[in-house]
Amino acid sequence: MAKSNQVRIIGGEWRSRRITFPDHEGLRPSADRVRETLFNWLGQDLGGERCLDLFAGSGALGFEALSRGAACVVMVEKSRRVCEALRRNAGLLAAKNLQLHCADALEFATAAAADAAARFDVVFLDPPFGSTLLVQAQQRVVPLLQPGARVYVESAAAFAPSGGWRILRQGRAGQVHYSLVTYGD
Repeated sequence: MAKSNQVRIIGGEWRSRRITFPDHEGLRPSADRVRETLFNWLGQDLGGERCLDLFAGSGALGFEALSRGAACVVMVEKSRRVCEALRRNAGLLAAKNLQLHCADALEFATAAAADAAARFDVVFLDPPFGSTLLVQAQQRVVPLLQPGARVYVESAAAFAPSGGWRILRQGRAGQVHYSLVTYGD
């Protein structure tokens, strides 16, 4: 794989390890400095946290969470080719506590809402750049949130809170807007 198709895990157990991913339309991993900021906001140790990476892509966010001790990470990726790369990276890292679903993110979220055990403390919403999936995903993850859950949102436009969403932190890096938000009180 070309060097541009690699991303470095920046903290935790797998710090400095690299994962690779295939070329795929809309797939662009969160930049190192954006991930560093995010995990400063979330805390360096995610011990006990259940995380959902709804548009897993390169897996950078989910693997970073596992590297920092997350109790469980559920990754959802629609592309079979990208899903296979995630599976290979999980094997290379000997990742435990990872559930990988090769499925449509919105369909997965809808189905998971019926399962009372599928509740998460941290959700990563980083849909393919330039897509219109974010608004639909926000609506579908609400039933999956534990009380006080934090949701990371990354997109081309600044997050505009409405309908119960509240911004905790936000930033911008080039064309990328990123926010840590919560739902409800």
